[in-house]
Amino acid sequence: MENNTEVAEFILLGLNNAPELQVPLFIMFTLIYLISVVGNLGIVILILMDSCLHTPMYFFLSNLSLVDLCYSSTVTPTVMTGFLLGHKVISYNACAAQMFFFGAFATTENYLLASMAYDRYVAVCKPLHYTTTMTTGVCASLAIGSYIYGFLNASVQIRDTFSLSFCESNVVHHFFCDVPAVMALSCSDRHISELILIVLASFNIVFALLVILISYLFIFVTILKMHSAEGYQKALSTCASHLTTVSIFYGTIIFMYLQPSSSHSMDTDKIASVFYTMVIPMVNPLVYSLRNKEVKNAFKKVVEKAKIVSRLHLVKL
Repeated sequence: MENNTEVAEFILLGLNNAPELQVPLFIMFTLIYLISVVGNLGIVILILMDSCLHTPMYFFLSNLSLVDLCYSSTVTPTVMTGFLLGHKVISYNACAAQMFFFGAFATTENYLLASMAYDRYVAVCKPLHYTTTMTTGVCASLAIGSYIYGFLNASVQIRDTFSLSFCESNVVHHFFCDVPAVMALSCSDRHISELILIVLASFNIVFALLVILISYLFIFVTILKMHSAEGYQKALSTCASHLTTVSIFYGTIIFMYLQPSSSHSMDTDKIASVFYTMVIPMVNPLVYSLRNKEVKNAFKKVVEKAKIVSRLHLVKL
């Protein structure tokens, strides 16, 4: 990375500077983050512990929960610190690191959602070939490929952003180091960098969305041909959670990145960013656990085992 900057640190304006709102906002975002951590870690541990959940669908779900936890953790603690201590200064290198890891995990989630859509397509449309199509090797390749591409994509974005010169303002009109917000501070010509950002974001979103939309087109056609009401309901229930997650995730991402910089409103972008950096990682485990009987049953088993262990411990005492 070329160091074409005289800026040693950035100042994050945060979500709101009203003194009377700092403590309430800190409490709210702390609760959101705690729910996100507990929910996503719970999903990962539950899937690891219960052998009934060792299937491709739950393999991808565990990776999705892990990624949600990681990219939420790159942003939320910084926001919480700003509310509590009023310390909104971030160093140049810390800003680059935050931007890199957030971009890497967000891109990884993008392709994991596409992989999950393909998994649902095979499960609903080709159930007899499911075990031979979605093998351990195929699932591992899709997941590992999502991570590798996510980190490569983030590397390109970081190189593209921090090769620019930052010699004037260092005030980031955002609550974290997001690419458009930091790029807007550059005092050099950034048209090519913005074009690269839009091309990369467009390719990632459009490619993944095409996979998802085509998969669900075939799924809905197959569902409409089903004569069994039970099969119809089962097929819909396996897809409903994923469709909910996809709708929220891509709605906010498209709003944020697939528009010209001239039409960007930083205040509006901040609100949208709260959804995909904090709310989505909190909502995903709730959506998948509340709408999924297998996850509920696995959780009940864990609770029952915990009760039995505690009773045995009390008897020994």
